[in-house]
Amino acid sequence: MQNGPAGVIWDITYACPLRCMHCYSESGRRPSRQPSHGELLRIAEALASLRAQEVAIAGGEPLLVRGLFEIIERFSRVGSPVVLYTSGWTVDAALAEELLRTVHGVAVSLDGATAEVHDRIRGRMFSFERAVRALELLDEASRALKARGETPGVFGVEVAVMRSNHHQVEAFCSDIAPRFPEMRHLVFGVTIPAGLASREGFVDHELLDDEQVRRLCDPGTLTFLKALAPTGLRVAVEDNRREMMHPDSVAKGEALPVMHVTPDGDVHAMPIYEGSVGNVLDESPHVLWERALARRSDPFVVETLAPVVTMRDWAQAVRRIDRHFGSAEDLARIGRRSAFRL
Repeated sequence: MQNGPAGVIWDITYACPLRCMHCYSESGRRPSRQPSHGELLRIAEALASLRAQEVAIAGGEPLLVRGLFEIIERFSRVGSPVVLYTSGWTVDAALAEELLRTVHGVAVSLDGATAEVHDRIRGRMFSFERAVRALELLDEASRALKARGETPGVFGVEVAVMRSNHHQVEAFCSDIAPRFPEMRHLVFGVTIPAGLASREGFVDHELLDDEQVRRLCDPGTLTFLKALAPTGLRVAVEDNRREMMHPDSVAKGEALPVMHVTPDGDVHAMPIYEGSVGNVLDESPHVLWERALARRSDPFVVETLAPVVTMRDWAQAVRRIDRHFGSAEDLARIGRRSAFRL
């Protein structure tokens, strides 16, 4: 019986070379909150004690963290598979091979099928070029490891779908995916109103409207996309509604069973919302998980999320919950955000 979270998401650093306009964690725009290597190992040991079914190492850019593979080893030791999320910015041939030898999976974030779209969303020139090169290197490393009789981890592409790239969904399947024969998954995730994507104006200009979400997530759309993609590639479309923690989903046991952890060990009560329930360096992660579960039924949370139907409703609810539960530091950061404009 699973007594803890099914999964852990650890944003291991807020340092990042990119400036993504929808960044859920505001990485690259805030202090990295990077603990010492010794503290990172302590956090890893605490999280490994949960024996989660999957551990996602994200950020920021996790490949900027020194001693990362020693940290990952703590999870592998207890049988928790690690999936690492990266922009691909720092990947070279040696790192690509080490990644596929060490982790269960690598997810490269690619938010445009062309440099023009991807670089605009990601906020830095040549980020498309770097991401594609990382995929090439992972493809080469996968073949090389297999040729030596080893079993590499898998890699794939994750796309945050919004209005700026919605028109390129088909091109990811027909133009991007065939370039990397070893690639094993292509996931289209609807961008949700969290972090910078919850800003005033973002819902009007970049979040998909409710009809666009419905069409993208229609089974017929998925069938069409699979037909465009190479045979054997897993194509998925996720509306990410489970991350809302709507009271109905919580009551049915359908809410996302994941613990979300900041670089320095704070545990968010709910993954996409501000508000900590404690730190794994100070308290048992099992205790913190129970505390996080209780937050989902907090009267303020229930009152705020119960009426949510549309994407616009959700964005308003996120802003309200963030301001209610956020720390003084969180509120100051939120106050510094500029309204989104095209």
